[in-house]
Amino acid sequence: MANVSIRVDDVVKRQAEGICSELGLSLSAATNLFYKKMISYGGIPFELKVDPFYSQENMEHLERAINKYYDGKSQPVYKDMAELEEMEG
Repeated sequence: MANVSIRVDDVVKRQAEGICSELGLSLSAATNLFYKKMISYGGIPFELKVDPFYSQENMEHLERAINKYYDGKSQPVYKDMAELEEMEG
């Protein structure tokens, strides 16, 4: 049996331990399950993706919108809750 040493944020570790405890597992058993699932899945067994908000395309769009506002080419739109609810349709 091999030993694996990893560094994990204290809060993350406590939260994971709590979940494992409710499931009747130790962190070691949960880690072994993760490794086995990764092997059978042939990769990370869940989707990994970057938040699209921070994509280069969106950052450029936001920068253009901010520049239009600062250049006086656009103005904020103010709506109250009733108007927003109407927009939902």
